[in-house]
Amino acid sequence: MKILLTADPELPVPPTLYGGIERVIHLLADGLVDRGHDVTLVAHRDSLTRAKLVPYGNADWRSMSGTLAHTALVTATICRGGFDIVHSHSRIAYLTPVLPMAVPKLMSYQRQVTPRSINWARKLAGASIEFSAVSHAMISDVESLAPWHVVYNGVPLETYNFCEAVASNAPLVFLGRIEPIKGAHIAIEVARRARVPLVIAGNIPDEHRGYFDAQVAPHLDGEHITYIGPVDDQRKNEMLGSARAFLMPILWEEPFGIVMAEALACGTPVIGFRRGSVPEVVADGVTGFVCNNEDEMVRAVERSSDLDRRRCRAAAEARFSEQNVVDGFLGVYTAMISRTTGHHLAKDYRKAAL
Repeated sequence: MKILLTADPELPVPPTLYGGIERVIHLLADGLVDRGHDVTLVAHRDSLTRAKLVPYGNADWRSMSGTLAHTALVTATICRGGFDIVHSHSRIAYLTPVLPMAVPKLMSYQRQVTPRSINWARKLAGASIEFSAVSHAMISDVESLAPWHVVYNGVPLETYNFCEAVASNAPLVFLGRIEPIKGAHIAIEVARRARVPLVIAGNIPDEHRGYFDAQVAPHLDGEHITYIGPVDDQRKNEMLGSARAFLMPILWEEPFGIVMAEALACGTPVIGFRRGSVPEVVADGVTGFVCNNEDEMVRAVERSSDLDRRRCRAAAEARFSEQNVVDGFLGVYTAMISRTTGHHLAKDYRKAAL
């Protein structure tokens, strides 16, 4: 197939530190190329990919002029490309001029979805646009408005070393943006009550510096509660692999949370609140625990050493691998092309994908 992928312009593909969506786009683009497909990627100019890179310019993505410039680039690329399918991970606004075109368009969401954007896109594009999400939980309010496909996020398994056993005094780990909805303050309280050390990693957004100063910093002692800042893939691998468990005390309906898949790939069980995709990712009592409150999370920490870390790794391999992401989207592409261009052509694509 000849495939166009689009990313948002803020971060390179893959990102240096934070940027879960960009990591998934990177493994999808390179995985499609490895399968023999002709892939073009519109992304940040510093992106590193085996696909053909069409770089965004320097326009500020937050401004109207930047939005127009990026829309023009995406439009021009689609119009001259002769693509079999367009797969957008960027803002749906960038597709506005091409929505009425017949080329199949898949719009992927990793963030909250609004009925307004779905209805608007379907009105302009009709049956030529379909949508994908990274969990069933995130589309409960919009699933009836359009055709949806759920493809879970994945991680490059070779990046994460499986650790079959950890030290008896292994710490808990919290990894994510330091902001209230991610629940770092709850992780601190759970670790304190469970009497297990906690390592916190992640970036502090400027707008949440006050939260960090008030609810995280006062508890840092460098021994029982430690903050190490943002981490790259190597440090993340080491941190997750050496952890007793990964804490996911989210206070919002998080669509996926790639770090859960990363933890499982290291063999580390995930202990999270019953919100967002946590119940879809974590097999309760097998690869971690799904908790309703802080008390349950404390008890789960105490039981986490009883879990078989081999089953955590096996779950990552079976459900959240690079191969699963590529296979999942190739299946979606084939089905969409079949509906648009005819059954026989889709059969040829399916053979080429194997």
